[in-house]
Amino acid sequence: MPRSLIVVCLMALTACTGPPPADATGQQIYEQVCANCHAVDLSGGVGPELGPGSNAAEQDDDFLVLTITRGRGRMPSFDATLSDDQIARVVDYLRTVQRSDDTG
Repeated sequence: MPRSLIVVCLMALTACTGPPPADATGQQIYEQVCANCHAVDLSGGVGPELGPGSNAAEQDDDFLVLTITRGRGRMPSFDATLSDDQIARVVDYLRTVQRSDDTG
């Protein structure tokens, strides 16, 4: 139950900041809308890891778009918050970070 309360509070904080500007970059949108749960560095937290080597990196773009649009599990839908173009920019940003694994 406490974990659910944390998710609700984080979603409320996101809602308080309002939607990102229409011309925001994928990174800006991610940092405003997604980072509260998935961490700025995509390492995860309340939500799963999204960075290089993660399950998200193994999924196709359509899966990520659908997940962001409709939600999945505890993740809410962002259909009313983000435009299709903004969602595409977030997916492009995730792919850029996922491909830039500089740990090797």
